[in-house]
Parts: sequence; C-alpha cells; structure tokens
Amino acid sequence: MTETTSKNRYHLLDSIRGLTLISMILYHGTWDLVYLYGVDWPWYHSVYAYIWQQSICWTFILLSGFCWSMGKHHWKRGCMVFGGGAIITLVTLIAMPENRVVFGVLTLLGSCMLLMIPLHKWMVKWKPWIGLAGSSILFFLTGNVNYGYLGFEGWRFLKLPKVLYQGYFATYIGFMDKDFYSTDYFPLLPWAFLFLMGYFLYQGLQKSGVVGNPQKLQTAKEDKKSVNRLEKLLQVNIKPLSFIGRHSLIIYMAHQAVLFVVLQTIFWKW
Repeated sequence: MTETTSKNRYHLLDSIRGLTLISMILYHGTWDLVYLYGVDWPWYHSVYAYIWQQSICWTFILLSGFCWSMGKHHWKRGCMVFGGGAIITLVTLIAMPENRVVFGVLTLLGSCMLLMIPLHKWMVKWKPWIGLAGSSILFFLTGNVNYGYLGFEGWRFLKLPKVLYQGYFATYIGFMDKDFYSTDYFPLLPWAFLFLMGYFLYQGLQKSGVVGNPQKLQTAKEDKKSVNRLEKLLQVNIKPLSFIGRHSLIIYMAHQAVLFVVLQTIFWKW
C-alpha cells in the first residue's frame, strides 16, 4: 500500500490489489451464502475453493510487503490498518459473536507494517536474495505452526510442545490456543514471513536497478530492454481496478456490511 502521489505510483500494483479485492469480495459472498444462509454448495469445500482463498491472502500479504518500502508514513499507515482490524474485531464480537473475527488479516498487515519500522534499519543491510530465500524457507517451515507442527500443508515433520499453545498472545504469534475461534485468523506465523518475502523481493529489484522511484522510471533511458519492459508494465493503469486498489482499506472495511444488506434483501424477498 504505497502513499505516493498518483503521478509517482506503480499503477499496476494498484490494479492487482483492486482485482484481488474484487476476488476477495466474491469469496466472502460465497462464504456468507454457505455459512449464513445455508446454501448447499459442495464446490465451496473443494480444493479449488481452497486454492482460490489462498490466492487472495497470498497476493494481499506479499503485495503489502513489496509495497512497504515505497510508502512514507509507516507509523500512520500501520496504525490505521491495525486499528481497522481492531474495529472489525469489536463489531463482529458485538453483532455476530458466533462469526467473530479475531487476529484477522488487517491485524496481521498492520502488525507487519509497524514491526518493519525498527526491523528495516537492520534488514535493509542484508543481501536481498538471501533474505528472500530465508524468509521463503521459514514461511514453508512454519506453515503448520497453527496446528501444532512444523511443515507445510500436508507435510508435517516435527510436533511442537503443547505448552506453547496457551493464551491470546501465543495465538497472536501463531501458537493457536485450543479454545480460540475466529472466522478469519492470520497470525504472525507463518504469514509475517510471506510479508518479508515481498519486502525482500522489492529490495532485490531496487538494488538491481529494476525498480525505484516511479517518477524517475517514467523518464529514465535504460540500456536493458528487459528493464524498459518492466517499467512500462509497472505503469499499466487499469483505471477501475486501480481506483479500487487505491481505496482498498475503506472498501475492505465496508464490504461485508454491503454484502449482508444485499444478501439479506435477496433472501428476504424469497
């Protein structure tokens, strides 16, 4: 989520974020149909729906990490996103406690944005491709931490001590307490490592001269045609998607309420 002006933005990143946000709204709409309105839809429980869901969260988190270095007011932005997560938690606890959202994706993204403020001064000195490789390995190694193991998806190679899985702070980190419940759970482990993958990917491309200041890239004459192609690609502006991407936070905050009103109206008529 960059905070550069419209003239200095990588419009393609906004467009990707906008497209992913639309995908997420559609996915949440199907969740509402299945779990709130009792629609019998076996496909929703298939591996294809799971891949759809994962594509959304992976894109959001990776893109957020990639864009972190291009932003400016990190404290302000991080607090806004974290605060948005807190509001969603409060609203769902009051309005629909059986479908509450605790430690959701906004809480994760806000936490990562804020944690990167002190970590950036240290990590920016690393060789980016080593950082990218390290964070990628750690992401896959901790993929099953929430379920008590090291490993990823169906691969579980080390069971972790149960003593780690106690309390809300441990749950926030990724060691989910057995009594914890949330319809949207994104703890620091493993997802902070995906955020770092995006961060180091940007650092590597920046130090390679592929990305940098978007305003300079628009006018710079580069010798490598591949770099020129990437510059042009990053400036592709699909305006409707880009608009949605630039206003992703407020749209995210409002989308479930809008979905509820629409679906409630449809089902009330039925």
